[in-house]
Amino acid sequence: MSILSSLRRQSVPTVAVELAATHVSVAVFEFRAAKAFVDSYATEPLPEGALVPSLTAANIHDRAAVKAALEQAFERVGTRPRRIGLVVPDLVAKVSFVRFEQVPARAQDLDQLVRWQLKKTAPFPIEDAQVSFTPGLHAPEGQEFIVSVARRNIIDEYEALCSEVGAHAGIVDLVTFNVINAVLAALPAKPADWLLVNVTADYASIALLRGEHLIFFRNRGPDTDDTLTDLVHQTAMYYEDRLSGAGLERVMLTGGGGGGTRHTAELRQARRSLEERLARPVETVDPRGAASLTNRISASQELLDALAPLVGVVLRGHEAGVETGTTN
Repeated sequence: MSILSSLRRQSVPTVAVELAATHVSVAVFEFRAAKAFVDSYATEPLPEGALVPSLTAANIHDRAAVKAALEQAFERVGTRPRRIGLVVPDLVAKVSFVRFEQVPARAQDLDQLVRWQLKKTAPFPIEDAQVSFTPGLHAPEGQEFIVSVARRNIIDEYEALCSEVGAHAGIVDLVTFNVINAVLAALPAKPADWLLVNVTADYASIALLRGEHLIFFRNRGPDTDDTLTDLVHQTAMYYEDRLSGAGLERVMLTGGGGGGTRHTAELRQARRSLEERLARPVETVDPRGAASLTNRISASQELLDALAPLVGVVLRGHEAGVETGTTN
């Protein structure tokens, strides 16, 4: 289930937090006989411009507003956690795929090799980067790695804000990666190819997987001219031409909460585009197969979409136990 390496991983949380451009969300989990339950959930809106996801520039522009929203969300779920799993917008990191014919036996040597490879494409000095990687597909041509790179000071922004309210972010990871983790935990594992589209209020991410292995990942941010329809078309062409795509077993669409009417309209357009281009029915993401809801939580599709990355980050932490990922 836990296929993707977090930007930071230090401890196992039972509370998950999402900091997004439009909202702050918190979910509290219980574990009974190794089964996960969502005990409580809260979301608080953010004023426009308070948090603006970016790969290269400061993200948190109204610290007081984001901090107040996080404190209010904690009040609503009735907890002040010391440790949390934190999911942040996909736009704060660049995701790449690198392949090596031979993989160094020592972790330190592999880390240096990955960083040397990233120097060619990183949008900022690699010395300033938070680098995380995990093994992907193994092929005759070599071992592939999925690499996430973010500016260290931007990750520090998110962590420091949480620390100000007494919550240490033991895991920091990307939203869509943890939607994937929730899907893999909720559904039976299959070796077939499948696609996930995550549409938020300010960006869209599209991921292709071969079984549990990520084989393609791309964003469409607010500053790009391509539409979501363009992104779907380009991904389908790449899948067929470059990834030896034999057909998709499953196509899934999700959208984080807090986007308003415009966001809802974009989700409808995304569904139409996917069904027309891929000629397959589009499924929604339902994390309840991985974490049940207590009776006091009513499950709308909007809530299930919002819970998915929170379920994913907590379950990956409990599956991994103590730190096992590569974070630098």
